[in-house]
Amino acid sequence: MQDIELIRRGGLTCPLEKKLTANMIGIDIIEIKRIEEKSKKETFLNGIFTQNEIAYYHEKGKNPQTLAGMFCAKEAVAKALGTGFSQFKPIHIEILHNELGAPYAELYAAAKNLLGNKKLNLSISHTETIATAIAILSQ
Repeated sequence: MQDIELIRRGGLTCPLEKKLTANMIGIDIIEIKRIEEKSKKETFLNGIFTQNEIAYYHEKGKNPQTLAGMFCAKEAVAKALGTGFSQFKPIHIEILHNELGAPYAELYAAAKNLLGNKKLNLSISHTETIATAIAILSQ
């Protein structure tokens, strides 16, 4: 326990095993109805989402919240990388889910090069009308 650090915030104390050094943070939010309308076009789906993502969307009953969450996650990752989509396309960020349902991203092409050996943490959330995601890059 000697390497545990105590951090005080708002009068609360919490132990941290390691100090998280965030290099970049990206966040995005979108109205689900915008993605729901666009998802009716195959060109939109195939231009933005990988086959794995489209399959996941179908597994989830074509729930527009699922698609909007993945879209937000792609945007958040692009922002965290510091370039937006100026260096690569949305399809170069693939949003996947582990066995517990937690999202993670696989990056390809220039997006992968920009990531380097940094760690990428991702979280997605939504209500009935809004989806949001945050991506945090750390050493």
